[in-house]
Amino acid sequence: MNMIMYIAPLTPHDDPPLSTISAMRPKATHGHQQVRQHEFMSLQHSHRSVDQPLGLPWVRPCVKLDEGGKQTRGQGLERMSLDAAAKTGKIAVWWDMKECPVPEGIDAHRVRPSIEGGFKELGYSGPVSITAYGDQKQTPEYLLRALSSTGVAVVHVRSESTCAVMYEHMKNWREENPPPATMMIITNQMLDVFDWDLARLQQQRTGYHICLAYTIRQRAELMVDTRKEWLWEKLLLGTTTSTSAGELSTVFHCEYCSLDCQSLNCFKEHLSTKKHQLQEVVRPKPTELVSATKRWGKNYAATPEYATAKIHVWWDMFCCPIPDGYDARRVRPSLEGAFKELGYSGPVSITAFGDHTQTPKRHLQALSSTGIDVAHATLGVISPRIFEDLVEWRGRNTTPATMMIISDGVEELLAQLQQRIKFNLFWAYSCRPWTMSVVLTSAEWLWDSLLAATKRHVLRNCSASVVESTGMFYCKLCYTKRTLLDKFIKHLSSKKHLSEEGCITDRRRRAKKNRLFWLKASFFS
Repeated sequence: MNMIMYIAPLTPHDDPPLSTISAMRPKATHGHQQVRQHEFMSLQHSHRSVDQPLGLPWVRPCVKLDEGGKQTRGQGLERMSLDAAAKTGKIAVWWDMKECPVPEGIDAHRVRPSIEGGFKELGYSGPVSITAYGDQKQTPEYLLRALSSTGVAVVHVRSESTCAVMYEHMKNWREENPPPATMMIITNQMLDVFDWDLARLQQQRTGYHICLAYTIRQRAELMVDTRKEWLWEKLLLGTTTSTSAGELSTVFHCEYCSLDCQSLNCFKEHLSTKKHQLQEVVRPKPTELVSATKRWGKNYAATPEYATAKIHVWWDMFCCPIPDGYDARRVRPSLEGAFKELGYSGPVSITAFGDHTQTPKRHLQALSSTGIDVAHATLGVISPRIFEDLVEWRGRNTTPATMMIISDGVEELLAQLQQRIKFNLFWAYSCRPWTMSVVLTSAEWLWDSLLAATKRHVLRNCSASVVESTGMFYCKLCYTKRTLLDKFIKHLSSKKHLSEEGCITDRRRRAKKNRLFWLKASFFS
């Protein structure tokens, strides 16, 4: 029996997560934009290859070929090389002891060998450092002694400040330890506290593998691209490795007094002193995470490696249409002019996605005359088709290169892709988001303001000055292409195309019905 369900990007959980409710996660978006982002999240993948990276959606595989038709060593090899290097690099673990305590009945001596065993099963062999955070005045002495005997560093911080201090230490560690390397976070607060800012950090500096352990599964899909997720108790009961305590050094650290102790007795004695108690009052630690990325600006000047690199633009004409009275031949010059103002001079290719049965023929002629490719996709599938095309383009091209999205629907999936392999990214939208997006960009524009410099060029009657087409015409429903506009328009009215469009509409209608049925059965029965 075949079942059609809501499908979100696959993640490496031990058991299927509640990723099916990720579309219910609150979005800080405008009404129309929210619908478009949910369409992005519904990109379907039916049979994912075991070779596909975890955490990313399945799309039709794409191979880069040279002029002779032979496969080239492209981005796939680059990713494999980075992954292999990360598996032998450093592994740092930050552990929130209150959120994820050592379960009753499990020996604390198992913490380090269990974590190392879990990584060894995944093929990681780098040195592991573990730091345990919590109010150590409340931690039993026998537990601290067991941890210290296996080389787990211990930090004292009040419970309300644990996440903020952990994140500050993570940021410092990243500055001191360039990728490739691996970060593991043991907490239940990833979704609510760390997710957004860490996802942006990961886009700025790729090459860090993120692993996660928790006692409670995440209630929605994470924006951080994780390589592996464990249930904390299951990890501790799993494979262990032998650990030589003689090779490990233990530090007990007081965050309030900036004091390191080598012995547990000294540490416990310090925590009971009046001086320490006073420092907890006069030097309180933040209780809210201090974002590393919220103050980052926009529209940076081009860096040398991207200044002359290629630029590809995906344009969603549903979200950002050609304004009334605007000469469509000015779209390309407007974009290229904005790029040059920031110092970008590389070759620009543009693909305009939309329901081109509704696009005036004069606009299609004008766009193609300036080398803009035209791609037909209906409103229901345009976001998945754009994303599919974007993923295939990334597979054919290596960095440095720049991608530009002209759409209101840019969110988690693109952020996850950027955490694996970073391309420079531009974004234009019809209305400015009232909160900062998780997607890290180098430049952003309002669509109307981007075109404003040339908006005075009123479209004249094109019939007297039609320029020969230099762009291609694609149907993203039938996966076919045409070189001539008239043949493209003829295809869009053909029985074969209309039949395919009807099938897609029916499948979407059935999928929506089954999704609503599943949600009702899961949450209201």
